[in-house]
Amino acid sequence: MTSTLQPAKTTEAVERPGRWLALGVLVLAVLLVAVDATVLGLATPYISEDLKPSGTQLLWIGDVYSFVIAGLLVSMGSLGDRIGRKRILLIGATAFGAISVVNAYATTPEMMIFARALLGVAGATLMPATLALIRNLFHDPRERSLAVGIWGATASAGTAVGPIAGGFLLEHFWWGSVFLINLPVMAVLVLVGIKLLPESRTANPGPWDLVSVVLSLVGMIGVVYAIKEAASHGFGWSTLAAGLLGAGALYGFVRRQLRLPTPLLDMRLFRHRGFSGAVLADLLTILGLSGLVFFLSQYLQLVQGRRPLEAGLAELPAAVGAVAAGLVAGRAARRFSVRAVVSGGLAAIGLALAVLTVLDRSTGYPMLGIALLVVGVGAGLSFTVTADVILSSVPKEHAGSASAVSETAYELGAALGIAALGSIVTGVYRDFTGPAGTPAAAHESLGGAVEAAAHMPAHTAVPMLDAARTSFVDGLALAAGAGAAVLLAAAVAAWFLLRGQRLETSPDHP
Repeated sequence: MTSTLQPAKTTEAVERPGRWLALGVLVLAVLLVAVDATVLGLATPYISEDLKPSGTQLLWIGDVYSFVIAGLLVSMGSLGDRIGRKRILLIGATAFGAISVVNAYATTPEMMIFARALLGVAGATLMPATLALIRNLFHDPRERSLAVGIWGATASAGTAVGPIAGGFLLEHFWWGSVFLINLPVMAVLVLVGIKLLPESRTANPGPWDLVSVVLSLVGMIGVVYAIKEAASHGFGWSTLAAGLLGAGALYGFVRRQLRLPTPLLDMRLFRHRGFSGAVLADLLTILGLSGLVFFLSQYLQLVQGRRPLEAGLAELPAAVGAVAAGLVAGRAARRFSVRAVVSGGLAAIGLALAVLTVLDRSTGYPMLGIALLVVGVGAGLSFTVTADVILSSVPKEHAGSASAVSETAYELGAALGIAALGSIVTGVYRDFTGPAGTPAAAHESLGGAVEAAAHMPAHTAVPMLDAARTSFVDGLALAAGAGAAVLLAAAVAAWFLLRGQRLETSPDHP
């Protein structure tokens, strides 16, 4: 059992048996979440055809997971600090697998949205626990950097495994099968994790404050929902009310944390400039990327006509770049500087997204593949180093809370990115001018247009699909431009906020 009373000495950490095997179990949890996130994009056209969701419902299917997980991450990270990080990880993994079955057999858009929300509750237990356990397993800074790099590389590998495995399943089975691939990973994680993972928790953590849990959940969901609705439909009374409710709840949450003797989230963590800068960099990076990534699989399948497996393989360069960069990011940050590596990575992503603004229906794969490779390298460098900065900025006993803040930034950025950039794509798409007889459902989503075309005469279906696909690509290019602007701004912000920040070195490596 990992002690939370006295930090283990570096030499003791080096001699700790089984820590690398334990890391192997932890990265299975990361793989579980990454695979689930990526297969959804490939399955979206099939879900659209089968469940016939509206455009708004389709966005909710994509982002409700992020809404819920963002609202609960801090609470679950703090709960893990209290009841045991191993315990909450294993409970969460079991629930994640079980709820994946509900996702697989959803029969209506509403059921699918509800199932994704439940998956968010389970997912909120996984990511903070994995990073916190790495913080407690690896006390040597260089070993921890490598462990975080492997953790990040596995997440990136999951983004490659997900589309390829999902593409294979979609070509041979029904769309629900892509969610069932979570089950064997979950089973291995739980069975092996029981034996290998050490338990760790904070000594004398105090009670888990349910009022803070509710305030956090209401605040995050209210604010993100308001942004999503404003981006999709403009400001209305309901949007304004949700935003004010969310902002008020978050204000109450912060005030309460400052008063509680043992808060769910120690707000003093944000006084550390490196911590705050790393969190902000993560949020902006995902915000700029997620909306584009959500629609890229639809572009590859519904615009360029690729089969699911081919579309999955087409996205492989991003994962390859992220895996390679993640494994060397810590060494690069020590050789050069934290801010150089993070800012350079973010700028590379921004430039790659800028290239994608010239995307059209006939864009060749070499340009798209190179852009995705650069995106992967930039993300691997940035995310690995910011995760290391966040973990090393806080005492070991606050690892769960710090990890939860990091993951909250990630999930909040994903929700906002899908809401804002996704709404750009949807807004541009809906304005396409189709021939007489174009049904309203075709304006809801490109998947809806493809489905409608199957029931229309060819002389109407062909020009309608041409107009719909052209409009979709125009929206995607505009979203890529917006994402590029966000990433380049994030690179500038990281350069200033991470000034003077260094990764820890072990005593025998000054």
